[in-house]
Amino acid sequence: MTSRQLISSGGPWEERVAYSRAVVQGDWAFVSGTTSTASDDVAEQADAALATIAAALEQGGFSMADVVRVRYLLPDAADFEACWPVLRRWFGDVRPAATMQQCPLIDPAMRIEIEATAFRG
Repeated sequence: MTSRQLISSGGPWEERVAYSRAVVQGDWAFVSGTTSTASDDVAEQADAALATIAAALEQGGFSMADVVRVRYLLPDAADFEACWPVLRRWFGDVRPAATMQQCPLIDPAMRIEIEATAFRG
């Protein structure tokens, strides 16, 4: 039986909503939707979210190079292009499968939410 590791970033939502920042199951890591409100700038929010994702992956023994799937959720699709330089910096050589979806987020201050799946094999 493969062990399951629950990873927390210590954020308040994790306890309130009963979820983990990431779950590692065998060679897979599933990182929950990650946001930031540290800045109003969507690109800065994306960078902060990806840094949180990288830290969660590292805690589980993964790296951003292991990311095979990423999903970007934005309330305003027009904001996505401003994130491209940040995404290239984090994923330029990794080039995971990706989806961008326009949808409302739980807090209007959040301009992007990012979730990721990683595999080490």
